[in-house]
Amino acid sequence: MRRDRTDRSPRRPRSPGRLGRLARVATTVTALWAAASGCVVVHGEREVVPATTRADAARALADFTAAYNKADATYDRSKDADRVTGPLAAIDAARLKAGRAGHPGGNPAHSPLAFDDARFSIPAKAGWPRWFVADATANKGVAGSRWLLVFTRDDLREPWQASYLTVLGAGDVPRFATDADGWAQPVAADDPALAVEPGKLGRSYATYLRSGGDSFAAGIHTSQWRAQREKYASRPGLARQYIDEPLSSGSYAPVGLRTADGGALVFFTTRRFEKETAAAGTEIPAPGADVQALTTGEINQSLTLEFVSNQAALDPPKGSGDGRVAVLGRVEGLTGAKGE
Repeated sequence: MRRDRTDRSPRRPRSPGRLGRLARVATTVTALWAAASGCVVVHGEREVVPATTRADAARALADFTAAYNKADATYDRSKDADRVTGPLAAIDAARLKAGRAGHPGGNPAHSPLAFDDARFSIPAKAGWPRWFVADATANKGVAGSRWLLVFTRDDLREPWQASYLTVLGAGDVPRFATDADGWAQPVAADDPALAVEPGKLGRSYATYLRSGGDSFAAGIHTSQWRAQREKYASRPGLARQYIDEPLSSGSYAPVGLRTADGGALVFFTTRRFEKETAAAGTEIPAPGADVQALTTGEINQSLTLEFVSNQAALDPPKGSGDGRVAVLGRVEGLTGAKGE
C-alpha cells in the first residue's frame, strides 16, 4: 500500500459542500498546470509536495456530493456555488437556473447522488493552483462506469472545487504514472513530449471540428460529431452555423496527468455557438422550457445557443503510433441563448 506524506501535505480547512449537475458523455481525466511551463513558483513555495492527502481528498469528494445534492434538490445555486468552478460551474449554474425557472419550489425529480469505490490520483508539484483527480462509481448513469472529477484550489484557505467531470467505462480509465510513493505526475501545458501540447488541445479541437484533419482519432466526439453537424447544417426552412473556440485561462485551464505509457490524460474546455436561422416566411421551432429560461432577446428569425463543453482526451507520446489524440468523453451543457 502506498503511504501518504501527511507531514508534507497541505491541510484544508473544512467548509460546506458544492457541485452542479453532471452531464452526458464520456471522457478521461488528467490534470495539468494552468501555467505554460511545468513547475511554477507561487507565493514563494518551491518544494514539490503532494497536492493533498488521500483522506483530505475523500473529504473534498464528500463535501462536493453533499453540496450538489442540496443544490439539485432545491435548484438553488448558492447551495453548491463554493464547490464548483471552471466548466463544471458554468454548466451547473445554467442547469440550476433553468430548473428553478420551471420549478421554483425545488426539483420534483431529485434523487440523491452517491459515490462508491473512490480512488484518488494526487500529483506532487510545487506552487499553486493544486489539484487532484477523484475516480469513483456512482448510483446514476450506466452501471459499472467510472466518474472522474478534477478538484482544484488556488490557496490553502480555499475549499476544494470540482472543475472537470468525465464518465468512462471501467476499462477505459487509463493507468497513470506514479512515483515510488504512489503520487501522480502532472504534465505541463507546453509538454514537448506529447503529440499535441496540452495547452493547445482546445484550439486544435476547435479547428478540427471546423475543418477536419488528422490530429484526432475517429470516434463519437470527433469524426461522428462532424458528420452529424454536416447532416443538420441545412434543413428545409432552417440553417445551422457552428462556431467553436477554446477556453483555456484561469479556472478553464487544461489539466493533465501522465499515463503509464508516457502519454497523458488531459481535460480541456471549449465553447460553441450554434446559430439557427429561419428562412424568410418561416419561424424558428419553439424551444423547450429550459432553453427559454436561458434566452435573452426576442426569437424572430434566429436563435443562437451557447454551450460549454469539457473534454477528456488521451494525448499520446510524440512519435508513437499514428500520433492522433483520442477524445474519450465530452460533458457539455447549454449555458445561454439569444433570440434575434
